[in-house]
Amino acid sequence: MKYLAVLGLTAAVILPATAQDAPRPPVAAKKPFVVKAPFGAARTDEYYWLRDDTRKDPAMLAHLAAENAYADAVLAPNKPLQAALYKETVSRIKQDDSSVPYLRNGYYYYTRFDTGADYAITARRKGAMTAPEEVLLDQPKLAAGKGFFSVGDTEVSPDNTMLAWAEDVVGRRQYVLKVKNIASGAVLPDTIPNAEPGAIWADDNKTIFYVEKDPVTLLSKRVKAHVLGTPVSADKLIYEEKDDTFYMGIGRTTDDKYICIGVQSTVSAEQRCAPAANPTAFTILAPRQRDFLYDADHLGGRWIFRTNWDAPNYRLMAVADAQARGDRTAWRDLVPVKSDVFIEAFKPFDGFLAIEERSGGNKRVRTLANDGKSSFVQSDEPAYAMNLSVNEEPATPWLRYTYGSLTTPLTTYEINTTTGERRTLKVQPVPGYDATQYVTERVWVPARDGVKVPVSLVYKKGFKRDGSAAMLQYGYGSYGASMDPGYSVQTTSLLDRGMVYALAHIRGGQELGRAWYDDGHLMKKQNSFNDFIDVTRWLVANKYAARGRVAAMGGSAGGLLMGGIANQAPKDYKVIIAQVPFVDVLTTMLDASIPLTTGEYDEWGNPAQKAAYDYMATYSPYDNITAQAYPALFVGTGLWDSQVQYYEPAKWVARLRATKTDRNPLVFRINMEAGHGGKSGRFERYKESAEAMAFALNQLGVADAP
Repeated sequence: MKYLAVLGLTAAVILPATAQDAPRPPVAAKKPFVVKAPFGAARTDEYYWLRDDTRKDPAMLAHLAAENAYADAVLAPNKPLQAALYKETVSRIKQDDSSVPYLRNGYYYYTRFDTGADYAITARRKGAMTAPEEVLLDQPKLAAGKGFFSVGDTEVSPDNTMLAWAEDVVGRRQYVLKVKNIASGAVLPDTIPNAEPGAIWADDNKTIFYVEKDPVTLLSKRVKAHVLGTPVSADKLIYEEKDDTFYMGIGRTTDDKYICIGVQSTVSAEQRCAPAANPTAFTILAPRQRDFLYDADHLGGRWIFRTNWDAPNYRLMAVADAQARGDRTAWRDLVPVKSDVFIEAFKPFDGFLAIEERSGGNKRVRTLANDGKSSFVQSDEPAYAMNLSVNEEPATPWLRYTYGSLTTPLTTYEINTTTGERRTLKVQPVPGYDATQYVTERVWVPARDGVKVPVSLVYKKGFKRDGSAAMLQYGYGSYGASMDPGYSVQTTSLLDRGMVYALAHIRGGQELGRAWYDDGHLMKKQNSFNDFIDVTRWLVANKYAARGRVAAMGGSAGGLLMGGIANQAPKDYKVIIAQVPFVDVLTTMLDASIPLTTGEYDEWGNPAQKAAYDYMATYSPYDNITAQAYPALFVGTGLWDSQVQYYEPAKWVARLRATKTDRNPLVFRINMEAGHGGKSGRFERYKESAEAMAFALNQLGVADAP
């Protein structure tokens, strides 16, 4: 195959290749640029020129085009396997699927897909599912002709007549809020740009509260009130957050009596609420304080708080309306703290509390009745996850929750908290899948410092633990985000080919409580990398996988994990998949104009401070590339990514190409019409993932067919 792309100026070129030679990768120009820290430290970043915030620079775009062309050439032989993986995945998706309807304010709401459709229809029926359907949003019609389309949220007015929704047609999570009359279908001229999803109606059915984003940093900065029929320029400022380390959201309490503005950083939170009937004065529930986190809901004449106040794993507390809610001495325990149980969420009902909590590495659901009786929802599997489902009506004894595992497709149940009766509302339909043919397992792997790391495993029944199998290991380990085991229509294709899938619950997540998170971020971030590597080595030593047949995968902050292990333990992995990877830690965290930077000083550290800078420099993937052999690498990004900017992986790939000593393939796929989550649409994302997975399977020597 012969490639010749003249890309101009200082852009990369794909060098000519003879028929006998493999395609040659792009070579990015080097332009010395010094990145300075406030205290004087300086680093040379020869690929800084690849950053263009306008995304219009011809040289930069030419380089990305060269990378995509090279990826096309390298991945061409994998096309049949890619097509097979995509076909298998799609065959496990019910084409005309629909969600479980839920009741709110007299209507049953749901979404449904028509056969072959990438986007859902949002609809409702009045009083019963036998009533005529009202289409709220015809997303396939709205998405027609657009390279990217996503609906972030929908909200119906209290009188059930108006619909507000948020849509993104770029992929940068800068939503546009729109409003329509449900009965007539007429879209109102009220259009609000640069907003977060999640608009909230006041009880007057004409005032919409929304969160406005900063156009540069994309941080949620202001809450405004828009009155239908008035210009957006006249919208009233309700609240502005001055501290860029805080994120902001808005919502209603369970009883619908209050509209609340919540702000939260890694280490602090504050919530202010106003009566929905007259939302003019928002008052603070509890003032912010460092290392004090809380979120609150209201029902039954009391405020209920989930808080870490003297409770690292959180506790539930309450205060009656008659008492001063900001006075914490008036708060009383509903669920006291336990050292081995982490309370993740709660939902109040008239007769009980529903609680999501973590114990033993699993997430479970329990109920606490008003009379003090506590009940757990049981599971028979060693590794699983339960979550509270949509529960919009508090005056019911029925609790909806979901259950899933690596072998069990997501199942929605409702349980009567009075009688114990349980009903199955929906099992995720997976055509052709037989859960009895697969086995899930939980193992505890000793890390190098003696801490035991939980790992969820799945493989096909009949698997022989003889050290010959290929394995895909996934990890994340940041922000306290727990990676719960759940069924995947894609993973089944790997298991059917004899592979093992391992989900490593490494430190930096919150699977084992707040301490698990604290032990894997800031000045202890190295534990995340150590845990992942030690899990790999233990699984190989215990013959779950063959040495030389291990693939690793992670995205976003999990992409940082991939970059770290590529530098620190390249011989342990045959291939690494890094999607939208956060790999240029120091440069990004030194630049407050980059989206999310200021809000994450308490996650990674502030490199303006020497101690934090020096520690981050020890693991930042871009800064630790050395002249050594690296595994085969597949790197993916989206040009419009608002979370991890495209130029981070672009620079990382360029420096890797110029430095690494091996001849293993390194491909960089850039989606020019997508952001952090990849392509939009139900099926399109599976095409992207099939490409990466086909690359990995080829490197692992896994058969093309099951």
